[in-house]
Amino acid sequence: MDDISPFYVMAILERAKQLEETGCDVIHMEIGEPDFPTPDTISNSILPIIASGQIKYTPAAGLTELRKQIVGFYGQHYGVMVKQEQIFVTPGASGAFLLALGCSLNPDHKILMADPCYPCNSNFVRLFGGQAFTIPVDAATDFQLSAALIQKNWSSTCAGVLVASPSNPTGTLIPEDELGKMIQVVRQQNGAFYSDEIYHGLVYGKNANTALQFGQDVFVINSFSKFFGMTGWRIGWLVVPEAYIEATERLAQNIFIATGTLSQLAALAAFDPSTLAELESRRREFERRRDFLYDNLLRLGFMITAKPEGAFYIYADCSRFTRDSNQFAQDLLEEEYVALTPGKDFGKHNAHKYIRLAYTTSIERMAEAIARIERFINRHPSWQ
Repeated sequence: MDDISPFYVMAILERAKQLEETGCDVIHMEIGEPDFPTPDTISNSILPIIASGQIKYTPAAGLTELRKQIVGFYGQHYGVMVKQEQIFVTPGASGAFLLALGCSLNPDHKILMADPCYPCNSNFVRLFGGQAFTIPVDAATDFQLSAALIQKNWSSTCAGVLVASPSNPTGTLIPEDELGKMIQVVRQQNGAFYSDEIYHGLVYGKNANTALQFGQDVFVINSFSKFFGMTGWRIGWLVVPEAYIEATERLAQNIFIATGTLSQLAALAAFDPSTLAELESRRREFERRRDFLYDNLLRLGFMITAKPEGAFYIYADCSRFTRDSNQFAQDLLEEEYVALTPGKDFGKHNAHKYIRLAYTTSIERMAEAIARIERFINRHPSWQ
C-alpha cells in the first residue's frame, strides 16, 4: 500500500467542499464528471423494475441482452465484429482494468504507459505485483506513446502496453495508422495491448479508432460513465481476446460476483436512438465549451501545445505564471474559488508546469472562472 499513490486532486476537492460549506461560490473544473444528468430515457427505464423489487444477481459476465447490445455497438460504429463471450460487463472502467490486468499480468513484469496519464493506471498495475514503466511524452507525439517509443523502451521484462485515446489529461487521440503500428510492435514482442477507450463518443472533428480494428488479440476497456453520462451508476465493459475468456470469467466471479443489476438494466436504454440523439447534442455542447476555454486560456497566456481532440480536459502549461502548478492550484482555490487539478496527479514529467481544467460546467460558469483566473494572475505581477 505504500506504493499506491493518492489522488492529489481529492485534497483540492475536499478543500473546495469546505469553502462551499462556509458560503463560498466555488467553480468546479477539477473532476472529470459531466455536469449533465443521466438521460431520462436511461433513468426512467428501470423505475418499474425498482417497484417490482425483483433485483437479483446476473451472470458474472453480465446480462446477455446488454452484452449483445455492446456487440451490436461495435458492429454499427466501428464495423468490427466481436463475440458476445468476449464482452464482460464490469463495475465501471476500473473494474474492467482489474479484470484485464488480473488475468494477464504476472508479478514483476512491466507495463509501458505514457507520462502524463490517468493516475490510477500505475496503481492498477502495482496491485497485481507488476511495474508501471512510464515513458515521458510531449507535444512531439501529442502526449501519446508511439510505435517508435514502444520499440525503444521494450525490454525482456515488459509484458505489455497501455494506451488511452482520447487521453486523460490531454484529450489527444492516437492517429489510426500509428495505433495500428503500435499494436503490431507489441504483437511482435508477444506482449499484451490494453486500450482505454472510455472517452470514445466524446471526440471533436475526428473519429476515434478502436484497437479492435487491428485484431482481436487486444484488451479494450470502455465505460458508460463519460459519453453516456452514467458516472455514479458504476458500469463499464471489457473486451478480451478469446484465449482469456475463461480466466476472466473466473476472476469476475471471485472479485465482483456481478455488476450491479440496476445499472446493467439501465444501460440497456443507453443505445436507444433517442438516447444517442440526446448524447450527440451534449457532445456538440462539449465541443463549444472546449473552444471557449481553449481560446480564453491562450488569451491569458497559458501555453497549450496540443488542442484536445476528445474527452473534456485541457492540459495547460502554466509555467509563465508559476514554478509549482500544485501551489498555483491551491492558491487559486483559496483566493478566487476556482478548483482545478495540478499536473502532479498525472505523472512526473514536467508535472510542475501543468494544470488540467475540465470543461464539465457551463460556458457561463467557465466565463466567470476565466475572469477570476485573470484577476488572480494580475494580482501576482512578479510572475509575468
